[in-house]
Amino acid sequence: MMETTSFSKEELLQIKGDTPVAGFEEFWRAQYAAARAWKCSYTVEGELWSPSPDCRIYRIRFNSIDGIPIGMWLARPRESTGGLLSAHGYGHPTIPPVAASPGRTVAVPCVRGLGLSQCKEIPWQKDAHAVYGFDSPEHYVITGGVRDLWIALTIMIDMFPDTAENIVCGGGSLGGGMSTMSIPWDDRIHYGDVNIPTLGGRILLEHPVAPGSPGEARRLKALESPENLRIIDFCNAAAAARFIRVPTIVTPALSDKVVPPPGQFAIANSIPEKYRIMRIREVGHGPPSEADKAMEKEIAELRARLFVSRRKNA
Repeated sequence: MMETTSFSKEELLQIKGDTPVAGFEEFWRAQYAAARAWKCSYTVEGELWSPSPDCRIYRIRFNSIDGIPIGMWLARPRESTGGLLSAHGYGHPTIPPVAASPGRTVAVPCVRGLGLSQCKEIPWQKDAHAVYGFDSPEHYVITGGVRDLWIALTIMIDMFPDTAENIVCGGGSLGGGMSTMSIPWDDRIHYGDVNIPTLGGRILLEHPVAPGSPGEARRLKALESPENLRIIDFCNAAAAARFIRVPTIVTPALSDKVVPPPGQFAIANSIPEKYRIMRIREVGHGPPSEADKAMEKEIAELRARLFVSRRKNA
């Protein structure tokens, strides 16, 4: 049965994302500058088995700005039409991204503390991970994760310079929120692809979700003190979306028990109309409806047309 929501489609489309707080743009431009200035050395730990003879898969490790070890996968097809910087959610990825985007070189840095990036310092348990580093926006685990995305993009371009001609950044759920916060500040990114994103700002404080979930842990932690609200204000994908200046596919859902739809639409609606390519799902986290399955085919065709156009016209 399709999950329900108390908001109609029309009401969700009217939701406005948070106005960026004072210092928001400066904060994120400083984070990006630090990531680009980082003299990162990386190690290709090895090449992994691939189910396709036309795709090579590498496991890579690097130390991030604050010394946190980050593991990532990089999949390289025989013929590449560009690069995809892919941000993942709380699904703890355990396999390389072979099918993530056929024909593209795909980099998937595991979120610090999760997957290949598990370490002693950061909890891998979802609710504990979601509030790690809540003492300041700069130290917050998600801020570090966004910096890691930019460093991973630098590594992908260093290994395969041709990808720089045509870069897509995207992800779903947590990855949707992180990619939204990555896209505006990095002029190497040519397109966005954001699916059922979280980190939608203060509107999420009004919508409890499942106890023990990352979103609920973050919500409750933010409500503990006015100081904690700074994390919500600065790690705010809806506020960041206002600064997007590249074509971006965004697919919020009308119904979702994991990421409240008001937060998803706060992000989607905040992308400037000139750059926003919105398609609306019936269901977010959960089995897709028949309409969603049909729409996924449309989105795949849209991606194929949009994301290869820059390479063809170069």
